[in-house]
Amino acid sequence: MKYLLPTLFLAIIIGCSVQKKESVPNNLDPQLENNTIRIANDSLEYEIIILEPGFNAWLVTQRPRGYYGQTYLEQRNRIFVANYNIRANNPSQYGPDLYPMQIDYEYDVDYGYEVNYLLYNYFLYFQEKYRQRLR
Repeated sequence: MKYLLPTLFLAIIIGCSVQKKESVPNNLDPQLENNTIRIANDSLEYEIIILEPGFNAWLVTQRPRGYYGQTYLEQRNRIFVANYNIRANNPSQYGPDLYPMQIDYEYDVDYGYEVNYLLYNYFLYFQEKYRQRLR
């Protein structure tokens, strides 16, 4: 159970981010409240939800927003998402615990800086915590 869905991470990118909101759905364990990040714009259809114990604490130790340009983040995310999805599509080789579902990240969609920043940092966190290489 070492990797019990470490990715309570649900990168459900269904559209474009603009605004950061931290919230927890009512049906979640209260202990997860400080480990939940939701980025969404309610008028659009894009959001990213990260439910990962320790991610918030780790994130504050990383380079601040604005350090990387959006183009850089998008390029890195394309590589990370492609490699992540390859592993998600091969559960017999990589196991379904670390890669439970594909990430729907379309390369031609402008998700905005905040979504790309958090997704990029989640991938860095994921690689460090679970000793994976998605490069």
